[in-house]
Amino acid sequence: MHRRDVLKAIGGTALGSVALAAPRLARAAGERTLTFVPTSDLPVLDPVFTSARPTRNHAYLVFDTLYGLDAAFAARPQMLAGHQIENDGLVWTLTLRDGLRFHDGEKVLTRDAVASIRRFAERNGFAAALMDATAELSAPTDATIRFRLRRPFPHLPDALAGVSGNVPAIMPERLATTPGSKQVTEMIGSGPYRFLPGERLSGARVVYERFAAYVSRQDGALGYTAGPKVAYFDRVQWLTMPDAATTAAALRTGEIDWWELPPWDLVPQLARDRNVRVQAEYGTAIGVLRFNHLHPPFDNPGVRRAVLGAIDQAEAMTAIAGTDKAHWHDGVGLFGVEAPLANDAGNEVVARPDPARARDALKAAGYGGEKIVVIAPTDIADMHALSVVGAEQLRRAGMRIDLQEMDFGSVVRRRMSKATPDQGGWNAFFTLTDGAYNINPYGNTMIRADGAAAFDGWPTSPCIESLRTAWLDAADLAAERRVCRELQMQLWQDVPYAPMGEYFQPTAFRRDLADLPQRFPQFYGVRRT
Repeated sequence: MHRRDVLKAIGGTALGSVALAAPRLARAAGERTLTFVPTSDLPVLDPVFTSARPTRNHAYLVFDTLYGLDAAFAARPQMLAGHQIENDGLVWTLTLRDGLRFHDGEKVLTRDAVASIRRFAERNGFAAALMDATAELSAPTDATIRFRLRRPFPHLPDALAGVSGNVPAIMPERLATTPGSKQVTEMIGSGPYRFLPGERLSGARVVYERFAAYVSRQDGALGYTAGPKVAYFDRVQWLTMPDAATTAAALRTGEIDWWELPPWDLVPQLARDRNVRVQAEYGTAIGVLRFNHLHPPFDNPGVRRAVLGAIDQAEAMTAIAGTDKAHWHDGVGLFGVEAPLANDAGNEVVARPDPARARDALKAAGYGGEKIVVIAPTDIADMHALSVVGAEQLRRAGMRIDLQEMDFGSVVRRRMSKATPDQGGWNAFFTLTDGAYNINPYGNTMIRADGAAAFDGWPTSPCIESLRTAWLDAADLAAERRVCRELQMQLWQDVPYAPMGEYFQPTAFRRDLADLPQRFPQFYGVRRT
């Protein structure tokens, strides 16, 4: 799809009849503070423990990573000065840059990095695959990390760059030795901003302060999560707003600087304001119906396959992004439609939704009318719209839906529960995954299917895991594409989740901000003109 100028595209659209309430905000004084409104409050601080979007955004303020991704999604050294590969790819020596310090003033040492890598691998499939190929991971000096591999692993930089929602955050060893299944709540990072716990108001405000001792890279261009990370603001504060109308009013009056994700129905009037800019294609997101594979009825693959016949991707995306097909795609499978590994293998299973056919298939698969607990967030407009429409699609197929609505933080905590649905657990939820990460079988966290180690829902499929491993060994792009076609066919067979379509996500900000990053909010490089 061609990039579009949103101001030209919607210049003739009539203003919506939205009454904008006057905001009552206590914005920090001074031009050196950036005030940001995220999609939701920050539910979990630990970016290894969860892949939740607000936690990911928070992580790149507080933490740095060994490698980052450039604008073309190629892994580049970030905290590293570089690496050396020897012995036919079986020995990698990574060298830290000089001058790296944690926010408590301690030097960043390779033993911190080694502990952080091990913890990250507990929660991230790509890093876990790297560790499976590793005979020895050590810190021979305070500046060098050594991987001795059992077999070549050319994707090593990518595995440590964070091509998923989980962030490979480098923490002090004393924190990084915390099991990945337990949250770290003390935020001592090495990134360009320090988290200020004393100024955090749950459900209302999160505050960060520029870390004066941060040493940015001096070479390369700022890309995605790689390159020089220069902090131009002394403080960054996140404010959780009561509703979209209040947020829109605050942006227009200059009481906030940046709104991460305005709903599409407010974009036209925001774009008409000469002091506001809108980027219509800031990022992409893919809708997902996630099943709980531990409990009936979705422990039955036949039931999950039957549900595919009820999925209407076009309807789901229209509910989020409107009727203009320039803003969304249906016909989505394993990857976003513009991803290099995207393909159409087996997509006919979601091409022609037929609730009656799905109802018959559900009955044949053994669904007996059990109550289906669907948990849905009320404070993220796009996710709520997807949940409401998706739940209705399941109802049309004859499922007895109990839609339980709550704030996003509660959804994140609830979906981690493995209890039965009648004891505080769940059967299904609808969520969004960033298209920017969904570029390979390890960036797509939803396809991981190794049981307890998988993303919430815990699917198990030896076939899927075998194909993900085969992708690691693919010799070239053509071989990667062949594997991914097979993997997509297995998606429709085992159904760890159901894709619900892909859409462009806009962002809106004051016109005096410049150099905003693409794909998701990062706060280095952004400056006020």
